[in-house]
Amino acid sequence: MSFLKRLRHRLEYMAFLAAAAIVHALSVERASQWSGAGWRLVAPRLHRHRRALQNLTLAFPEKSAAEIREIALDMWENLGRNFAEFFHLDEIVHSDRLTVETLDAFERIRGRSGGVVACSLHMGNWEIASHAGLALGWKTAGVYQRIHNPFVERYVNAIRAPLYPGGLMEKSIQTARVLLRYAREGGCATLLADQRDSRGIPAPFFGRPAPSTPFPASVARALNTPLYVFRVKRVKGARFSIRVVELTVPRTDDRDADIAAATRDLQATFERMIREAPEQWMWAHRRWD
Repeated sequence: MSFLKRLRHRLEYMAFLAAAAIVHALSVERASQWSGAGWRLVAPRLHRHRRALQNLTLAFPEKSAAEIREIALDMWENLGRNFAEFFHLDEIVHSDRLTVETLDAFERIRGRSGGVVACSLHMGNWEIASHAGLALGWKTAGVYQRIHNPFVERYVNAIRAPLYPGGLMEKSIQTARVLLRYAREGGCATLLADQRDSRGIPAPFFGRPAPSTPFPASVARALNTPLYVFRVKRVKGARFSIRVVELTVPRTDDRDADIAAATRDLQATFERMIREAPEQWMWAHRRWD
């Protein structure tokens, strides 16, 4: 790493630490509220806002331009709240700020023996989703997208680490094999499966084919286990509800067809969850071709 690049990273890290100190000094509700308001004000001036508006317009052709703009603004506010809440993550997951909608499903799968695969989507505050797996007695292992600033990355992963006792792995070509092996050994492989996968399976998503990762379905089929989907929804302020959905993965003589069918089912499940609260999903990313 060059001297100038390392200097830039250190300056960025200092600014990041200053923001973290301010957020830590505030209560979780105040920090969440102020950060959300700030993002709602600033983010629409960034280039990603245009993509969010385009994606929302294609996904909801029945909505007016004013409704689309409001959903986009609410989306930025939710993301801003997530930023502040990340620094209070331990407090949130060990408080009464979380409620479970599907208690019967939770009790049915609590302490399930053997390996499992669980996935979630970038909705509500998705960082909380892995806590649900821990509450079920699962030893979760997760995947993270590399942060370009190594100092910030170490700080962020130190906060996430307690939610992933099975380890955090940087997303790479080898990650899928490592997670599959971990699940075969009895662990819980977790990942966010709602983003574009250029080498994935085209699955209908809001009326258009979206390249989607087949990995969750592939692991679940290999383990002969259901595919578990966790959704975290913001209820009010920094309070959330958690839902778990159990998807059956086909096991016929055609492995590829089984994985494709389960992948389409997973993306359809994500779409239904997003339609309940579209302002809580990340519309600013490229999802379709």
